[in-house]
Amino acid sequence: MSKRSVRADIGRILFTLAIFFGLGTAQVSSAEIRLLQANGEILTLPKPAARIITLAPNLAEMVFAAGAGQQLKAVVEYSNFPAQVAQIPRVGDAFRIDLERIIELNPDLVIAWKSGNPQTALLKLKQLGITVWQIEITRPEEIADSVENISRAAGTQSTGEAKALQLRKMLTRLKRENTDKTQVGYFYQIAPRPLYTVNGQHIISHSLAVCGGHNVFSDLPALAPQISRESVIIADPQVMFAPETTGEPPALVAWQEWPQLQAVQNETMLYLPADEISQATPRLLDSIELACKLLDETRLTLKQVQEK
Repeated sequence: MSKRSVRADIGRILFTLAIFFGLGTAQVSSAEIRLLQANGEILTLPKPAARIITLAPNLAEMVFAAGAGQQLKAVVEYSNFPAQVAQIPRVGDAFRIDLERIIELNPDLVIAWKSGNPQTALLKLKQLGITVWQIEITRPEEIADSVENISRAAGTQSTGEAKALQLRKMLTRLKRENTDKTQVGYFYQIAPRPLYTVNGQHIISHSLAVCGGHNVFSDLPALAPQISRESVIIADPQVMFAPETTGEPPALVAWQEWPQLQAVQNETMLYLPADEISQATPRLLDSIELACKLLDETRLTLKQVQEK
C-alpha cells in the first residue's frame, strides 16, 4: 500500500470519528441563529427567516432597515415607513391580531413588541407552532442592536451590520457634541386631553437626555402617566416638547393660557416629528439630532433672558 493511500485512509477514519463523537455537529449548530428575547430567554432559529411578519409599526421599519424588506409578508395597521410598506398585507393592529390570517401566511418568524402586543395572542401563536420573537427597545442605543439582530435573523447581516454601525457612529457623535452642556428642564406632552407625559425611563426621556434635557416628571412611577395641568404649572419647565403631526393644530397652543410659565414667556414650546420621536426606529436618532439643535437655541434664549 502506498503512502498516499495510507494518508487517505487515515483522513477518512478521522472524519468518521469526528462525526461519531459529535465533532462534526459543531458546523450544524453554528448555523443556528440565537436571538435574545425581551424576557431574557434565547430563541433559536435553525436557519434565516424567509417569511417574516411584524406586529408593530416600528418593527416593520426595523426589518427594512436591516435589509430584509423582501422577506416581510405582513404587517399591522399604521405601518407607514418606508413607502414600500403600503403594499404589504395587514394582519390587524397592535392590539387586535388576526390569528387566522397569520396562520394562512405561514410565517417562519413573527416579530412582536413585548409591551405593545397582547400576550394572550402571542401565546396562542406559539401554541399553534408559530415562532414568535419578542423585542423591546428602551434606549436609543438598543436600536442599532435590534437592527443588527434582525439582520441576523433574516440572513441579511451585511446590510444590517452596516446600518447598525452608521447608527452607533451617529449616536456617539451626538453624545460627544452634547457632553457637559447645561441641563434644560423640559415637559414632554404625549397628548393634551387627557394630559399624558413620560417618565424618566421612557425611551423619549433617554433620547432627550443625550441633548442635556432633564424631564421634570422623571421620577413618576408609570412609564406614560396621566398628570394634571396644575402639576405642570408647579413644575414650571423651561421647555415644552410635543410631537407634531402634519395637518393637525399645534399641540401646545393651549398652554398660552398660562403666560406665567417659563416656556410660554420665552417661547420655548418646541415640536418634534411625531413618527420619528414616538417610535423606536433608526429615525429616532434624526429626531434626537433635531432636539439637540432646538435645546441649543433654548440655551441661548435662556442666557439672553438672564442677561437682561
